[in-house]
Amino acid sequence: MHPGFKYGNTKKVDFEILKQDDVLSIGDYSFKCIETPGHSPGHMCLYDSSKKILVSGDHILSNITPNISLWGDDWDPLGVYLKSLDKVSILDVELVLPGHRGLITSCRERIQELKLHHQERVDEILAILSRGNLNGYQVAAQMTWDMTYESWEMFPVTQKWFATGEAIAHLKYLEGKGKVRRETQQGKLVYTLAK
Repeated sequence: MHPGFKYGNTKKVDFEILKQDDVLSIGDYSFKCIETPGHSPGHMCLYDSSKKILVSGDHILSNITPNISLWGDDWDPLGVYLKSLDKVSILDVELVLPGHRGLITSCRERIQELKLHHQERVDEILAILSRGNLNGYQVAAQMTWDMTYESWEMFPVTQKWFATGEAIAHLKYLEGKGKVRRETQQGKLVYTLAK
């Protein structure tokens, strides 16, 4: 019954996959493709340098942070996302058109806010792990979330899914930085501070 499935297209759609530096021209607009993985492995932004417009999709959102979740153990989505933010921050942008929520008129400022948010998340996770070894779900349950629910137990299952995916992405990032270790204890994957 999820609207994404309920109202999704059931017919075959012809499409062409675009890649970095391809150009998509529509009317008076000429958008250069900029690969910005992080929110998802194949995320792409569109940039019109003459009009200083960035179509950011879910790469940069106005008053919420894009969900950065681990989609597979073969990459570091948070590390890649932060590099994608750096890639976009050098562009001359006056208007950001996100995939949803409000328009953004201060692209570089918003990028700095997003980077600060993820640094605060990293610091929070390190503080949580300083109290003992935990799995990704347990870490997510102890993190601070901007939600209207009184406790983790009251979160809807889908929100717990997104939160846990985001916690695991941050743990993967910290593991890559040598600050966290991942190990199997009693058949379960847990994270601990690196010594």
